[in-house]
Amino acid sequence: ESKLVNLGHLGERNDHDSQGLFQQRPSSGWGTVEQITDPEYSTMAFLKGLKQVDGWQEMPLTKAAQTVQVSAYPFHYAQWETQAADLVAKYWNN
Repeated sequence: ESKLVNLGHLGERNDHDSQGLFQQRPSSGWGTVEQITDPEYSTMAFLKGLKQVDGWQEMPLTKAAQTVQVSAYPFHYAQWETQAADLVAKYWNN
């Protein structure tokens, strides 16, 4: 959603208190501002949430991401699907 830019608070342009790479919200239990703006922490928090979703491996990207993130803009994920798949293929250790 953030194009992998580690966004801080955007003032009036901010969607509630969303911050970081994944636009996670401290008020939704993702962690402190310091934690969710740490790329490693926020990635691991997302992956931990994803692993708790039954059948996530078979879901369309937008549905899996939305189930974890609960974004106001769930279809924004789809535009990055190819790039995300390329990153996973390159860096994911199976």
